[in-house]
Amino acid sequence: MRLVRWTPDDLVRRLDDVVAVYGEAMGYRADLLRARRGYIATHVRRPGFRAVASLTSEGHLAGFGYGYRGTPGQWWHDQVGRTLEPATRQRWLADCFEVVELHVRPPAQGHGLGAGQLRALLGIAEGATTLLSTPEADEQHSRAWRLYRRFGFVDVLRDFRFPGDERPFGVLGRDLPLLPPATAGRAPA
Repeated sequence: MRLVRWTPDDLVRRLDDVVAVYGEAMGYRADLLRARRGYIATHVRRPGFRAVASLTSEGHLAGFGYGYRGTPGQWWHDQVGRTLEPATRQRWLADCFEVVELHVRPPAQGHGLGAGQLRALLGIAEGATTLLSTPEADEQHSRAWRLYRRFGFVDVLRDFRFPGDERPFGVLGRDLPLLPPATAGRAPA
């Protein structure tokens, strides 16, 4: 398995594969995936866009992650921002890298690909904070929730409902930069 940084053009070239991995990981219907394809294609033009991908030795896409700088006027940023108190909104959204998608094909899950992708993505992210949303789940049994907690993500909003999706989501955040594993947890010199 090879973890690579992707340019916007790389992601667009592999958009069919990206949408397939997204659909497998999230269990979404085909009609929703068609709409999501268009959103993903426009996300590559957002400020601070960063992407990573996990490729098999044959070049097949096993997973990917991407994000960008969150700014007012972006749908997710505005949905989350309007529910936060002003001080909390300032703390989390003023200089934020939004992790938009982070997915691994189900057969490839449980082998550290998601952690590698998240570490790589946050390592190249711009901003003072990072936020993401994930469907609510039992934190003890959800690989995604356990991953985000290992990376130090804390609750910003819980049981949040985005328009058009009946499921509740958790919005999680952490400060940036992400310290390299060798220095994480050590006191500064």
